[in-house]
Amino acid sequence: MTNENTQILRPKPRLPRLDPWSAGAVLIAAIVLMPIGAVLWIAATPAENIWPHLLATVLPRYLSTTLTLMIGVGALTAAVGTGAAWLLTMYRFPLSRLLDYALLLPLAIPAYIGAYALVDFLEYAGPVQGALRDAMGWQSARDYWFPQVRSVPAAMVVLAAALYPYVYLLARAAFREQSGCACEVARALGNGPWALFVRVGLPLARPAIAAGVALAAMETVNDYGTVSYFGVQTLTTGIFSVWLSGGNAGGAAQLSLVLLVMILGLVAVERAGRRNMRFHQTSRTQRPVAPIRLQGLRAWAATALCLVPFSLGFLLPVGVILGIALRNREAWFSPGLGRALANTLVSGGVAAVLTVSAALFVVYGIRLAGQRLPRLLLPVTTIGYAAPGAVLAVGLLVPLAALDQRIADLVLRVSGHDPGLILTGTPAALVLAYCVRFFAIAQGAVDSAFDRVSPSLPMAARSLGRSAGGALQAVYLPLMQRSVATALLVVFVDCVKELPATLLLRPFNYDTLATRVHEKASLENLGDAAPAAILVMLVGLAAVGLMARASR
Repeated sequence: MTNENTQILRPKPRLPRLDPWSAGAVLIAAIVLMPIGAVLWIAATPAENIWPHLLATVLPRYLSTTLTLMIGVGALTAAVGTGAAWLLTMYRFPLSRLLDYALLLPLAIPAYIGAYALVDFLEYAGPVQGALRDAMGWQSARDYWFPQVRSVPAAMVVLAAALYPYVYLLARAAFREQSGCACEVARALGNGPWALFVRVGLPLARPAIAAGVALAAMETVNDYGTVSYFGVQTLTTGIFSVWLSGGNAGGAAQLSLVLLVMILGLVAVERAGRRNMRFHQTSRTQRPVAPIRLQGLRAWAATALCLVPFSLGFLLPVGVILGIALRNREAWFSPGLGRALANTLVSGGVAAVLTVSAALFVVYGIRLAGQRLPRLLLPVTTIGYAAPGAVLAVGLLVPLAALDQRIADLVLRVSGHDPGLILTGTPAALVLAYCVRFFAIAQGAVDSAFDRVSPSLPMAARSLGRSAGGALQAVYLPLMQRSVATALLVVFVDCVKELPATLLLRPFNYDTLATRVHEKASLENLGDAAPAAILVMLVGLAAVGLMARASR
């Protein structure tokens, strides 16, 4: 055969195969990202552009107060969480073993409940000022000076007392992973306790501390209950005011966009600060740090330092709210409490199941498909957790309301029956907001659980004729059931505590425990708010107990 007749066969370019796992992963990622895209669109195309008015009037105040809160809470959580983690890792003193886990308990107390308790404890009619007046013989507030309880500094303290466990948990793990040899060498070179912390402990734990501070800052920006109760005007309260009081969704979306840019900037700064930091163990055998037993005044000083954040973040809110609940026992039988509890269990339970199921599908589908697009989308879906609840509410309610109207018009034309608001008139929008906001938590737990399963086990199942879904059901899920259960519980607890998104997206006359606590406390009716607050705290304690058990 001559060269002229020879044809070079070249493979035809193949289109990427559309398998159900990849398609499903892309679809779920699109749903998670949809509220952020909606906020961008609404902010860019408002029906009435009030951005110049916001920029000239309230935006500077909202922005400065939000930044002040973020910086203050970040500094307090870094100092308290890191200091407590270092003391409990490096030293032994009275109650240290108990405090090691007790310092996690404030995670079970939402910041807004801590705010209600602090005001009740320190206000003019509270026990502290009452005892001062009795002891000093003062007759009225004009006779003495007392710090303003509802203020920005008080909001910082309340938020830091509720959020420092984020830093404490990560810093404690980082300190425990450090080699005892490094500490011994530093001591041999003449470094005292402070120099050992600054030169050895702090640099090695800095990435973990930065991650914890970033989480605390995100939760600070998301908070609405604390700042609204204290009368502190932040970007989150501004979104509520512009949307609900001013009736301007475009302005609310523009404020949401500013808030979202702040959060993304915070995440970018945190990651940039850790980019060039790498720490490795230099020895093959790693010895854990050997704690030093403190004696005398130093031992009790360490105990007192660790007791302060635990008392502010847990003992004070639990003690105050429990005392109010015991004094108002009839509030446990109020008709709205049972309905709020049922609504909370249903919406939070459905959202937890859907969120974890979606995370299982996405993570498993991406591992099976191996295609580039789903892999690129997976990290982006974590933006939902960075977006505050108020931002997600703006991004969900406006497009879902428009979709509701189209569905109702279509059903009315076809059947002659008006179905009403299917999405925004039911808890569906609220459940969707929970799924988007907490998808990153479920995804992280599921992804790490998949990593712990040996690849040979599903490969063996597939070689025996199991399908991809069969391998997931027969191999992965039985080995991952504890991790999946933990993810379900953590997502459910976060749904129970979530306040901003719930306030904006709940249907009319649909209360949850969180909204009931907020509404009753806003009316200064802590007697009726206390039972719901206790139920929220009990749910949170279940999750914290599970976390403490897992971190042993």
